[in-house]
Amino acid sequence: MSDALEVAVAQCPAGLDGPQARLSWLSDILAEHDGVPLDLVVLPELFQCGYNIGRRVSDCAETPDGSFATAIANLAQQHSTSIIYGFAERQGDTLFNSAQCIDKNGITIGRHRKLLLPPGFEGDHFAPGRGCELFQLGAFTLAILVCYDVEFPENLRHVALSGADLVVVPTALAAQWGVVSECVVPTRAFENGVYLCYANYCEQENGVDYFGGSCIIAPDGSELARIGPSAKLAHAQLNKSAVSMARARLPYHTDRLSLPWVA
Repeated sequence: MSDALEVAVAQCPAGLDGPQARLSWLSDILAEHDGVPLDLVVLPELFQCGYNIGRRVSDCAETPDGSFATAIANLAQQHSTSIIYGFAERQGDTLFNSAQCIDKNGITIGRHRKLLLPPGFEGDHFAPGRGCELFQLGAFTLAILVCYDVEFPENLRHVALSGADLVVVPTALAAQWGVVSECVVPTRAFENGVYLCYANYCEQENGVDYFGGSCIIAPDGSELARIGPSAKLAHAQLNKSAVSMARARLPYHTDRLSLPWVA
């Protein structure tokens, strides 16, 4: 088994209207990719329905095996790549801001429900998730967090100590919060010795401007790929050996145990 993954972040125009428009955009950008074959493509938060859509989110929500998931599975098989995307998940009368990974065989191999919900749209419509599950893709152990989740150092530390080599973060980062993409995300990768893939929207959706700034960050905090303000797919090769090298160089995870307040 190779210890490398070719991973892409796909920065989507936020104003695409409805699930079919979003699937068409994804289909086109995957078809246009003429680089090396991709092992994983990461899409933004609530890619399935859009983020700033208010109460319409309830009408768009579906189960993890719904029609949108079926369409994503077909694209994953067609392009022989795994795809992680955000969606509004329905469980009975409860909605979750979720993201899931469908592999190149069309099988769901990982899912996450957003843990921390900002007040307003999300707090009004979604219930919080209750944990993080890790899963395998090739030689890598992955964790998914969603947007606001990554801004709490406890969450990254938790999944890293649980064994994650790669943390994938679908997001919907508005223009005024660019510091998260530019500073917080590289810091989270650096202080935990993990790869971090951060996939955002660009342009405008119902009056909200998005920052763009989707990026792939190495375990030493360096940028492997970064997108500006436009819709684009960017990719980089991830090597698992870089995780152990980064943690040996800066052994934060072991040295923290000497602190008197760490149990």
